[in-house]
Amino acid sequence: MSTEIPQSNPQPGMAERAVDAATDVSRTIGEVAGGLHAAVDRLTSAIEEARKPGRPLSTVAAITREAPLTSLFVAFLFGVAVARRR
Repeated sequence: MSTEIPQSNPQPGMAERAVDAATDVSRTIGEVAGGLHAAVDRLTSAIEEARKPGRPLSTVAAITREAPLTSLFVAFLFGVAVARRR
């Protein structure tokens, strides 16, 4: 005589649901990581482009090398102005 209970509509167990949830989270993390990687690549290329001679970051870097304290003071004043607006 068998003691098994027949199941007409088997439902997933807790372990199966946990595996499904982990798979979904892993897939989502992969998509987010891919998006972040693409964003970092675009930002890196934009920074490299802006550092070329005659471009804005090149000019700022040159000014900062020539007058570091003055540049620091200007950056501080800019930060104070931005902080007061908020």
